[in-house]
This record gives sequence, structure tokens and C-alpha cells, in this order.
Amino acid sequence: MNKSNSYANDTHSYAKPNEAVAKHLLLDVEVDFDKEVIKGTAAYSIESTNASEIVFDAKNLKIHQTTVDGKEVAFSLGTNDPILGQSLTIPITKNAKKVAISYETTDKTEALQFLNPQQTADKAFPFLLTQGQAILTRTWIPIQDSPQVRLTYTAKVKVPKELMAIMSAENPKVKSENGQYSFEMRQPISPYLIALAVGDLVYKEISPRTGVYAEKSMIDKVHYEFADMEKMVNAAENLYGTYVWDQFDVVVLPPSFPFGGMENPRLTFATPTVVAGDRSLTSLIAHELAHSWSGNLVTNATWNDFWLNEGFTVYFEMRIMEALYGKEYANMLASIGRQDLAEQLESFHDKPEATHLKLDLKGKNPDDGMNSIAYDKGYLFLRTLEETVGRYKMDTFLKGYFNKHAFSTMTTEKFIKYLNTELLEKNKVSFNINDWVYNAGVPANAAKIVSDKFQKVEEAIENWKKGTLSDHELCAKDWNIQQKIHFIRNIPATISIEKFTTLDNACQFSSATNSYIAMVWFEQAINHNYHANNVDVHIENFLMTVGRRWYVSTLYRAFKRADKLEEAKRIYEKARPNYHSVTVNTIDDMLGVSY
Repeated sequence: MNKSNSYANDTHSYAKPNEAVAKHLLLDVEVDFDKEVIKGTAAYSIESTNASEIVFDAKNLKIHQTTVDGKEVAFSLGTNDPILGQSLTIPITKNAKKVAISYETTDKTEALQFLNPQQTADKAFPFLLTQGQAILTRTWIPIQDSPQVRLTYTAKVKVPKELMAIMSAENPKVKSENGQYSFEMRQPISPYLIALAVGDLVYKEISPRTGVYAEKSMIDKVHYEFADMEKMVNAAENLYGTYVWDQFDVVVLPPSFPFGGMENPRLTFATPTVVAGDRSLTSLIAHELAHSWSGNLVTNATWNDFWLNEGFTVYFEMRIMEALYGKEYANMLASIGRQDLAEQLESFHDKPEATHLKLDLKGKNPDDGMNSIAYDKGYLFLRTLEETVGRYKMDTFLKGYFNKHAFSTMTTEKFIKYLNTELLEKNKVSFNINDWVYNAGVPANAAKIVSDKFQKVEEAIENWKKGTLSDHELCAKDWNIQQKIHFIRNIPATISIEKFTTLDNACQFSSATNSYIAMVWFEQAINHNYHANNVDVHIENFLMTVGRRWYVSTLYRAFKRADKLEEAKRIYEKARPNYHSVTVNTIDDMLGVSY
């Protein structure tokens, strides 16, 4: 082990990797659906600098026994912190090589969501999914839960024989006969990327290195929706080099999954809300694929550096979408992101420090930093940089960045130094890095994103407001999903209920089957105090059946803004059992409730 301080200080982990660090995990567990627990052993190969102890992170776990090189030793658990959990300290000798921890999860384990059959698509068997980002892996595996502690892993997982287990690793394509599965992840990854899903799943190949998992009733729809996955991988490789993870598969999970997607290596987890039937929302797949370089290959060292994962990934996502579908399409996506960023900046007007790219999240849940600032301000920083130095130089720089720092972690400061040396100074270009990274808001030199198709939407809105364009003419326009979203978002706050109603009658937005359109329309319905066309029932049903945090938090926030807090709480009390803990924590806090 390198005896110099090779790991940054991570205030969200108790681990002391500069003293003793885990390098490989052998996980041997059983999933018990009756008791809703995972139990077994996490065994680690370790390296140390003659340390007398090794420290792990654990939260709401029962630790039964610890051994060092096969001999049982006493362990100690630190004080419980509501965000970080507890330190798990195990004494070691200076030559120790293996540490094993026997444990089981509890009903307070935040990473796990056990779903009953009624909460799945096929309604026949239960389901389990995990979500580790940011610091929830410690709630289902005792681990050094810092993104900079990269490790390889192998796993043995026992599940009921009717179900299939898949992980962020080399995966089975068919069910085993006895419910026993073995996994291997040969490349070192960060702990938050260790993921497990168990359900009545089937696999369907798209290309030799891409394919999809889903429940039987969903598999053909999912296969159609994500048919361009191989094209996306090719486009990404043409931009920034070889895809190094061998396989790129996607599993579509039940609707309670809290994110649009999660970039677990080799196996992206995805929400069913992107299965729209027309491939209109698949930029999400491009985003998760881009994480194979920015995030999984070069990873933020701490959660204060989260923008290095997400800003780069949004930039890369836009480049993939441009390569496949053209610059105008990518600009529409980027324009919507710019609108999201403006809304986020406004929401943080009382705490400007939250709009810095480099954050200080000490004492806070790192999940607090996972918002549009990291994604869309980060993207805008890189797009502005591209427009300053030119695309060719930007691409050369990024390809070199991913190559040079592959399988390592990156701090903001280290990135800035690399950027100055390898791009700006080399090309004698000056750029206001500090304004972007360490100051609030968006600097004045930010790239201007223009979409011709959005300008046509804005012209149509003006004609509609004046009455020279009817509701039916508006609804008949051959607009793509992004244009429709842009239109709905820009419905004037001042229009009458009558005009809002005739628009809905013509366009049937209240019964939209596209989840994104439904979400933005429902937000507008709440904003306009609109109740016609059964929209209240549609909104409640949406909140009861969709668990994607972005979507449901948008609607609960709209209720709160419209002084309809009691209505929000009434729906939430019924919907809450369907949500993952990640979503629950956000909405509990937003609505000021506790259960």
C-alpha cells in the first residue's frame, strides 16, 4: 500500500483508508423475502500501513461476528449518527490479509426495498432492489463507504428458486434451477455502485454486448424502447474511447425505483417511466451510459465533488444525443436543462452557497447536493469551456482525461490543476474557472443555448394567446416530446381556467400516457387551481403509482406552493409505503411530516 496520503478526507465516511483499506470484497448472502432481510458475510482482502485496526461504515445493521485471517476478534461499534450510521472498528495485526464480517440487515435498512407482488408489473412474485448512492451501501453491506475506496468484488447470492438475481457485475441471462447465483466484478468500483436486484426477470439481447432485463409483461416493450443502445455505445466510443466494462445492460425496475436511472456498472437500473412506447425519453439511457466514463471510470473522490460525476455526464449525454439525432435535438434537451437550472437557482436564493459547483456538505446528507446545480450548471461550465477553446481541443482534452485517470477518483482541485495544465495553458486560453466552481449562480459568460424548434413553440404560444391559433390547431402540431414539454412549461400563469380547460379538452393532457408530459401538466394544473377532466384523480393515481423522486417531489412541491399542503399530506400518507427511502426522506422533509 502507498504510505503517502493517497486518499482525500471524506467527511461522509468513518473509514481511514490511508491506514487500512479494503481492496476486494467476497460477498456471500441470502435474500429472505419472508423476513425482508439480507444475511450473510462480507469478507475483505485488505492492505494496511502497519495499522492496528481497520474501520468500516455500518448503518442499521446487526453485526454478529468478525474474524481476521480466520480467527474471531472483538469488534466495536461507534456512536450512531442519523446520517452516517456507525463506525465498525476491527483490530488487525500488521500482517493481516483477510477480514470477514457476519451480519444481517434490519427493517431500517435504507438501501433495500422489498416489494410485494402487487407492486410489480406481473403481480406474481415479490421483488427486491437496492440503491447505494450516495451513502446507503453501508445500510446493506458493512463497507468502507467512500467513493474513493475502489474495490473489486465477487458475490454468491441465494434467492427463492422462482426468482433471478442480477448485480452490477457479470450476470446470468437465464434463471438458475436452485436460486443460487455467482457474480464477479473484475474492475475496481466505488461502493455506491454495488447493486442487486431480485425478481421474476427475463433477459433479451439487443446486441452481443447490450440487452435488457424486465418482467415478462414488460420485456418486449423495453426491448423496443431501448433498441438504440448499441448505437449509443458506438457513438460514445467514437467520442471518448473504448467502453471498458464489457457489457452494457439495463434492467427496468418496478415504479418505486427513486431515480430515472442509476449507472451501476454493466447493469444500469432504470425507471419504467422512460418506457413511453415511442423512444422519446431514451436520453436517460445515454446519460447512464455516459457514466461509464464520467462517474464509474473517473469518480468524484468525495460527495463535495459530485459535479465532476454529473456535469461531465450531462455534457457527454448531449454529445451522444447530438451524434445520433442531430444538434437541434441535443439543444432542445439542453434548453430544458437550462430551464431546470434557472428554477433551481431561484429555489436557492436564500442559500447561494448551494449553487457552487464545489460543495461543502459536512454534517449534511450528501443527497442534498444531488440537484440541478451539479447536473446543469456543471454541463453549462463544460459547454462554455467547449465554446471557448473549440470542440476539437475539448474532445482531445476529455479523451485524455478519461484515459489518464481511468479507475481513479478525482477532487475538484485536482481537476482544475489538470484543466489548467492540459487545456488552458497549452492553448493560451484564459477562463474564469473560480467564478464557475466556487461562486454562486451562473457567470455572465455562460453559453447561450438556442433551439429553433423551441422558438417555433414560443411563436405558437403567442398566436394561441391572441386567438389566431385554436386549441385544436395547437394540439395537431407535429411536435416531439421536448416541444410539448416546452409548451406546457410556458403556459402563462395568467390564463383563465376556461382557456386552460379548453386546451385540456383539445389535447387530452390530463390523461397523458407519457409520464414526463403527465408530470409537467399536473404541475401546471396544481398551479392554475384546475380541477376539470378528472385531473385530481389522475394526479393522485400518478403519485400512488410512480416513485421517481424528481416527478413526485415536483408535484408535492407544487401543492405546497399553492397552499394545498393538507391535500398533499392526504395523498402522501397513502402513497408513502410505495416509495423507496430515498424518495421518502425527501418528501417527509418537504411536507414537514414524520411517521
